[in-house]
Amino acid sequence: SHQRADWNSIHERICPLLIPPQLCLHSEKDRKHSTEQLLSRQKSIVELALRTAQGFLWEGKALEALPAALQALRGRARLFGWSSVQLVPVYLLLAEASTGTGNFRQASKYLSEAEWIVLQSPECGAAVRSTVHRGLGLFCAAQGKLDQALYHLANDVYLATSAFGTNAIEVSGGYFHMANIFLRQNKMDVANSLYTEV
Repeated sequence: SHQRADWNSIHERICPLLIPPQLCLHSEKDRKHSTEQLLSRQKSIVELALRTAQGFLWEGKALEALPAALQALRGRARLFGWSSVQLVPVYLLLAEASTGTGNFRQASKYLSEAEWIVLQSPECGAAVRSTVHRGLGLFCAAQGKLDQALYHLANDVYLATSAFGTNAIEVSGGYFHMANIFLRQNKMDVANSLYTEV
């Protein structure tokens, strides 16, 4: 069942890209060209896996998104290393997919990995930190911890505003999710105000 899920999620899509490298390369130029092709192919596989995982999440198919997101995580880790900021968006996808399947424990682990990378990376910008807070906010909201969710989403809005400006589309997601929480709390005036902002 795991193999079938993996095949349906991502493996069928990336199989054509998994061409074995040439073993016997005689010149330095051929070796360099082969290395460049391999790197390009690896990047293509990672981007395809990310797009596929995101597509499944948009369709509400969290379980199907997991194998594709795991493939993207392994690929980016090979390309950039396990402590790279490049892994943060993948961990957030994995957390969202795990939350969607009801596996809050696993989602929490993925969010912790994303937080740890951000804390260890002083060069990490406000845009990336904004996405981490959004992921944490959505996770708290899914657990019913609405005050914690609002705290993280407010940080998301602040950081997104710092990175992109007050009227940027990137800021609207935080407002939208905050409005949903206020709606759940029957605070209609606040919710409507935030929906208007979106």
